[in-house]
Amino acid sequence: MTDPLERIAAALERLSPPPPPAADPLAHPAYAWRNGALAPVRSFAPLPLAMLIGVDRQKAALIANLRHLAAGYAAQDVLLWGARGTGKSALVKSAVAAVQAENRDTASRGGDIALIEVSDLSALPTLFATLAQVDRAFVVFVDDLGFDVPADARTLRSMLEGGAEPRPANIRLVVTANRRHLAPRDIAEQESAINPRDSADDHLALADRFGLSLGFHALDQEGYIAIVAAYAKANDLSFEPSDAIGWATRRGSRSGRVAWQFIVDLAGRAGKPL
Repeated sequence: MTDPLERIAAALERLSPPPPPAADPLAHPAYAWRNGALAPVRSFAPLPLAMLIGVDRQKAALIANLRHLAAGYAAQDVLLWGARGTGKSALVKSAVAAVQAENRDTASRGGDIALIEVSDLSALPTLFATLAQVDRAFVVFVDDLGFDVPADARTLRSMLEGGAEPRPANIRLVVTANRRHLAPRDIAEQESAINPRDSADDHLALADRFGLSLGFHALDQEGYIAIVAAYAKANDLSFEPSDAIGWATRRGSRSGRVAWQFIVDLAGRAGKPL
């Protein structure tokens, strides 16, 4: 007869199987960091860079920085901040994919680069230790970052710059946020501080750690229609500008995200997949 303890252990193992083995950090274009291990992204197919309209300056700056990182040169940590739905996250993924494509074209193993998406900042030290000895460049991507209180940002500040252990040279953080300074600024807090400048400096200290800061701003109507037109052309759809404007008006926002949502609705009405 089987030992009851063995049966219980076997049942628990079935309920909670061991985590899958970590993915090879040299084998995939993009990963997610989950439960202390790299997991490959199943389908990494970002938009072509040409489809991201109205952000040419930001596009050029980010691509140049990622080329430096991929080649093993000095590169900056990057903060992409600004209005929601303006293409910050899309640009990060598209830029990484574009640099990967350049390196495939030149067969440059030394210019290899991968994206790793992270949602838990407390996992960063373990991730850095895991990647430090890997012969590849990595963009550690933190999407939609924000802090309710400045104190929550201090750990990340130390990891970026100022901690006792330097961050590996093959890793750079790329962060998107709706707020330029990542933490809200309260006028009442400044009024109550003994030295208001100290309070302001504490709010700004994290944003200052990013050597490259790229702003994204709300679209005007012309820019919004240009994005809709580009999406429509790429998907063989026709549209009326007034229809697209009405869609944006009902949502109270003009952005690349709203433009894409309009295209999805347009394709559905036309009976076409995307």
